[in-house]
Parts: sequence; C-alpha cells; structure tokens
Amino acid sequence: MSDFLQSRTPNQFARRMPRRRSAGGLQDENRLPLRKQLVRQLLCLFIAFVIIFPMLWIVSLSLDPRDISRPTEFRLIPPGASFDAYKRVFDQPTANPVKFRELARNSLLLATSVALFAIAVGILAAYSFSRFEFKGRKAIMFSVVTVLMLPTIATIAPLFVMLNRVQINIGDIQFNLRNSLLGVAIALTAGQLPFAIWNLKGYLDTIPRELEEAARIDGANPNQLFIRIVLPLALPALAVTGFLAFNAGWTEFALSWMFLTNPKDFTLAMSLYNMTGQYSGDTPWSAFAAMALLVAAPVSIVYLFLQKWIVGGLTIGSVK
Repeated sequence: MSDFLQSRTPNQFARRMPRRRSAGGLQDENRLPLRKQLVRQLLCLFIAFVIIFPMLWIVSLSLDPRDISRPTEFRLIPPGASFDAYKRVFDQPTANPVKFRELARNSLLLATSVALFAIAVGILAAYSFSRFEFKGRKAIMFSVVTVLMLPTIATIAPLFVMLNRVQINIGDIQFNLRNSLLGVAIALTAGQLPFAIWNLKGYLDTIPRELEEAARIDGANPNQLFIRIVLPLALPALAVTGFLAFNAGWTEFALSWMFLTNPKDFTLAMSLYNMTGQYSGDTPWSAFAAMALLVAAPVSIVYLFLQKWIVGGLTIGSVK
C-alpha cells in the first residue's frame, strides 16, 4: 500500500479529488453581467417612478395655497406651501354641514362592521364546507361561486328594493333600513361574504386534518378543535380577508351614493366625490388632494399593522 501511495504524484491525486467551490466562486457564478444589472435597475427605477410620481404630485398639490383651477405643473414644494387645505378639510370638507370626524366615524363603522361580519360568518361557513359532508354541499358552493362572479353594481337594484321594504314608523321614530349605514353594511357584506367564504375555504383545505385528529385523541371537543387548532393556523387567511373587506367598506361609494340621503350618514368617499365640480375649474384641487390623502391614510396604516399576516396569507397557498 505504501509503495502504491509513493508511486502516485500529487498532481495525480489532485486530478482525482473533486474540487470544492469557494463562496466567492459561487457568488461570481450567480452574479449577473453588468449589462443585465443595468437593465434591471433601470426597470425597477421606472416602476418606482410610475408609482411614486402621482403620489408626490398629490402631496405637492395639497400643500399649494394658490388653489389653482387646473393643476398643470408639478413642484415638489410649491411656493408658499402650507397646511391650510388640511385645516379646511378638517373643519368642513363640503358644503354639507358635516365635519370630517363625523364622516371618518361613519366610514370606520361601515368598514369595521363589514370586515368583522365577513370574517365571523365566512370562517364558520368555510370550515363547514372544508371539513363536513352534508346534503346540498356542492350546490351551495356552486351558488357561492356564482354570486362571486357578479359585480357589486349589478346587485344595487334588488338590494335597494329589499332593504327599502324594512321601515319602522312608530310615533316620532322613523327608520328606513335602506337609508341607513346599517343597510349599506348589510348590502356590502352580502357582496363580501362569497369571496370571504371561498378564500377561507381554500386556505382551510391546506391545513392537515391529522392535527385535528391528534387533538381529538387527546380529548379535545369540536369547539376546542376549531378555536385552538384551526383559528390560529388560519390567522394569515383571516388577515387577508379582513383587510380586503375593510378596504372595500372604507372606499365604498356606489351603494352609499344610491342608498343614503341624509348628510349625517355620508362617508368619506361620498364627500370626496362631492368636492368635485361640474368642470375642472370648479374643483378646489388643494382641498381635494388633502382629502384624498386623508382618506387613503387609514387603509395604509391597517395594512402596515397586518402586513406580516397578509404576506403570509398571500404566499402560503403557492408554498403548500
């Protein structure tokens, strides 16, 4: 054996032994050519510019005290920049005698109620479709998908007629379900529930049933299985569904505009539309831009709080 080793030269051993790649070598292999890097960087900068430029224009317009009739120029910091437009919006956005805080309260109540109800009913229905076999299950699921394919605007007429029939006239108490935030919330929830059920059902199907079977062996009852096993695992899907329902309620315009007549029940989206005039010169563009930013801010804040669960809920389906 020693004679065999001595007869082999170091170069022969080097040719037989596999070469190890260093970390630097791997990085060099994965590194893109300079030309491709420049192309991709320019593409990313172009996309960022397309997204950020309109936002910067709106911010600049909201700080412009001139309140120009036609915004045709862009200055990041306009001459004499001030927050007067925001002050006007907070005091009274439109000619209607309604303050901004009242409009924000109506929008918040509408968006929160729609999100909570869609999550509460959607998760129960989705769990039933995902875990239980019952008569008419496929027919009901098909009807849910059918409703999901209809645009919300197509359901305004039947919802208007149905909700308008619920009226209470007792002495001084006069209540019309159609002409109330509650009626708008019910109509909007009817449009959000099919998506919530289908989205949550698809996510619950990815949760292994073996987890529930193991907990059942340990003595857990059906309520404990649902609350302690399923709900914590379904948190990303609940966050996505809740955020989309909240966003739909916060930005809702068509149903509110058709149903509500009392300015005290108006939402932020309705008031934002009321700020527009018949012509471009009739619109107070500085106040309109300030109002638009204030309307968009809460949705952005909610997204930042739920970002971790939303990203997980959007990507978990592709992973599993």
